[in-house]
Order: sequence, then structure tokens, then C-alpha cells
Amino acid sequence: MWNILSTLQKNLVYAIPVAMALGLLFGALFDASPLKQFIIPVTFVMVYPMMVTLNVQSIFKGRDYRLQLTTQLINFILIPLLAYFTGRLFFSGGAEKYGLWAVGLFLIGVLPTSGMTISWTGFAKGNKEAAIKMVVFGLILGALAAPLYTKLVMGATVDVNMLHMFKQIALFIFVPLAAGLATQYYARRRYGLQMWHQSIKPKFPPFSALGVTLIAFLAMSLKAKNIIANPADLVAILIPLALFYAISYGFLSVIGKLFFKREDAVAMVFGVVMRDLSIALAIAMTAFGKEGLTIALLIALAYVIQIQSAAWYVKLVDRIFGPATDPAFTAAAVVKTPKSSQKVGKTPTPSVDGTALIPAIQKILYATDLSETARHAARYACGLGEQYHAAVTLVHVIPDVVESMSAEAGVNLGDYIGKKEWRAYHEKGIALAREAIQQRIQETSRQVKQTMPSCPITEDKVMVRIGNPAKEIVAAAEEGDFDLIILGTHGHGKLVESMMGSVAGDVIRHSRRPVMVVRLPDAKHFAVDGIARSVDSETAACCAGD
Repeated sequence: MWNILSTLQKNLVYAIPVAMALGLLFGALFDASPLKQFIIPVTFVMVYPMMVTLNVQSIFKGRDYRLQLTTQLINFILIPLLAYFTGRLFFSGGAEKYGLWAVGLFLIGVLPTSGMTISWTGFAKGNKEAAIKMVVFGLILGALAAPLYTKLVMGATVDVNMLHMFKQIALFIFVPLAAGLATQYYARRRYGLQMWHQSIKPKFPPFSALGVTLIAFLAMSLKAKNIIANPADLVAILIPLALFYAISYGFLSVIGKLFFKREDAVAMVFGVVMRDLSIALAIAMTAFGKEGLTIALLIALAYVIQIQSAAWYVKLVDRIFGPATDPAFTAAAVVKTPKSSQKVGKTPTPSVDGTALIPAIQKILYATDLSETARHAARYACGLGEQYHAAVTLVHVIPDVVESMSAEAGVNLGDYIGKKEWRAYHEKGIALAREAIQQRIQETSRQVKQTMPSCPITEDKVMVRIGNPAKEIVAAAEEGDFDLIILGTHGHGKLVESMMGSVAGDVIRHSRRPVMVVRLPDAKHFAVDGIARSVDSETAACCAGD
């Protein structure tokens, strides 16, 4: 299930058009009216996961007042004006649907900055901290301003019940926001910051992608018969949407280049252009009665243009603002470990028929996440290494930054970034990243050796790899012909393990080498010297056979 949702999120740019096409087909063949009852639950599924990952504390950091003020002035004055006049230009007069499309475009204009703002800013090597603040400010201000703006500007076009609209915003913004922050607080307290960021937090965005896809399906299903009767409507909607985004990108690029440094300019562009289409869809589908479906059609089509345009703009960022100078946006390369010139080990004890009861353990691969509690597993690697006179190699895996951002952005960014740019992105700060990781691993190695002086872990026996942790650990074990893999896991129960997934579980499932899994202690029960004092030191060991 997780793989399906993750694939859906990474390919949202394709998933949404496919969902819309399927919705069109479904609505043409069947009566889609019973699907209306799913609008509210699906909308909550779409919005709540975004709120869980929101970093509200970021608004109190930094002193980028000029950047934040400029961004929000553009968001709540210039962009709504652009949306309004674009709607007047293309949707004035004619049938009632044109007026409703104008309302949809204006609704996009008054709801700024989605979660994708952060992802696209990061990939374009912009100021992510500033982007996070833009999302928080935009979400809160947009929720308060949208009903008032819509009533004042579009009240003559459509009946706007401000009280009802505020209720819908409370239902689909503030309730999910409160629930999301409560979930985030509980998970951080229960499992710690490291597990929250590495294992729990990444599991929520795919559900939001599922909600967006289902909403697109519902919107098209419920409007299918009208669309089929008037296919030119799609073209009539896409042209003004494309113009709206093109003008936004052009204007913001000029402002950013004239008044801000590169990283801030990138954040400002995506902090304005990436409109909160999810919230706009939620409001359209629930606050405008039967007319909301017509409004939602335009917003659903906006997804296609918004995601595609962002992916192409990333490719042009360096040409517009110049190359990034911050080496922090880097990923480490593989630190190659010299192969041992010879295998060292005790002769295994033979059985009665002459075969080994326990195969020789001559090379141990110890996989670590460099956390404090991970040194508990290192003690087992040291102990077995000493007992069998085996060489112990440490491996640490850094998640691929492009893959991670693809997951956040809801689109496979690799489809838009050439191999040359991709390689340059990974290699630019390679020396700095390698030094930092090496230093941390060496520190861990020294601390373990302080409590176990004869531990066979040495500072030259370390590997740093990039990619999926489980896959890279299994690959490293195969490439190095290791006899045993040792790694730790925080066993918090079957339900949580099932929800979050487990690197240890994936390694066991895919490795052809024996695997020892050491249950790690909670950080609060783990002594500084790496010795577990108030936890059960029993290990869970198992072997993954051929």
C-alpha cells in the first residue's frame, strides 16, 4: 500500500489527468450523483496530512521581515487583482458557467502557498526556512481573507454566504490544523524527533496526494455530462489559467532579481505561484452548493498547469537568478572503503558429518543511523567481531535528496532534471558532506572503543552511501561479500511498525545474508557512554536465507 501511495505522490502530474479522464468516463457511463456523499471525507483526507507536516514554530525564526511582507503583499493584493482581471478578460458575459469559472480563478488568487512551496523551493536551492514561514502565514491569512475577498469582489457573480464559507474553512483548515499539530506533538513526544522526521512524517503526504486525486475524479465525474456536451470548455479554462501562471512567474522573477538575493527570490517565487489548490477545491466543493462543481472544475485543471510549470521553472532558476552559492544544498557520495587484503577468522566448528554448524563470520557490516541509541547495536558488532576475529565495517545511508523532494513535491523531479544537472547537484558540496559524515562516524567509533578497547571497529572502515537505506544496506553487504549484517531498530509494537515501515524489516526480506536485528533502547534510558542501563539488553536475531 505504501509503495502505491508513494508512486502516486511522485507522479501526481500524471495521476491527476488520469483521474480526471477516468472521472469523465465514469460520469458519462453511470449516474455519478451518489458520489457527492464522499466529498467531505475525501476532502479531509486531502487536507489533514498537509497539516500534520506543517512546521508552525518556524514563523518565530529569522529576521526576514522584508521578504515575508513583500511576499504577502503580492499574495493578497497583486495576485487577487491579477486573478480578477484575468477572469474579467476571459469569462465576462455569456453563460452562467463563465461567471463561476471566474469565481474559481479568484478563489485560487486569494489562497496562497501550498505545501509544495517548500519542496520546490528546496529543489531550486532557495531559502526553505523562509518558504515554510510563507506557507504558515499564507494559510492563516488566506483562511481569514478568502470569505471576505470573495464576498466583496465576486458577490455580484455568485451568492456568497460568508458565514457558511467561514464554517467550511473552519472544517477544512482549522480543524485539520489542530488535529495535525496534535498528531505532530504526540508523535514527537512518543517516538522522538529523529524517528518523526525520518520515518513517520514522510508517511503523511502520500495520503494528501490520494485525496487530491480522488477529488479530481469526483469533480470530473459529477460534471462529466456537461463537459461531454461542451468539450470546448476545457480549452476555454486552460488558456486563462496558463496566462495567469505565466504572468505570475514573469512578474515575480523580475521583482526577485531586482530586490532580493537568489535564495530569497526563489522562495518568494514559489511562495506566491504555488497556490493552495487543495484548500480552494475543498471550499469550492462544499461552500457553493451545486454551483461548486463548476467552480471546482477550473481548480482541478489548475493542478496540471501548476505542477508542470513549477517543474520547468526549476530548470530555469539558475539562468534567471544565477547559480546557487550555498554549499549546504548537497548530498554525499559513496565513501569507498578499501577491500580487506585477506579474510581473518576462526575455523568454524565442524559437525559430525564434517560440515560447519555455524558458518565462518569473517566480515561484519554494521549499519548505523548515527543516533545515540545506535551505539547499543555497535556493542554487538564489536562483541561478535572480537569473538570471531572478524573485520567490522560501518555503513551509513543518506536518503537521496532529489528522491525525497520528489516525494514532497508530488511529482517525479527526475523527469525534468537532466542527468548533468542531477550529477552537479549531488557533487557540488560533496567534500563538505563527506567530511561531516566521516567525522560523526569516527566520533561514534571512538566512543564505542572507549567502553570496548578491543573492538575491531576502526575509523578507516566506514562507508557512506546515498539512496534508500534498506536497499543500500543490502547492496553494500552483497558488494562487500559480508558474512553478517547487524543493525538496530526501535520496536514500538506491531501496529506502529506496520504503519511506519521498517528498514530492518526490509533488509531482512531482501538480504541473502544473515541479519542480526538489535532492539534499541529509548533515548531517555540510554546512558551517555553507550551502555543501556534500564533496558532489556536481549537482542532479536534472525537470518534471511537464500
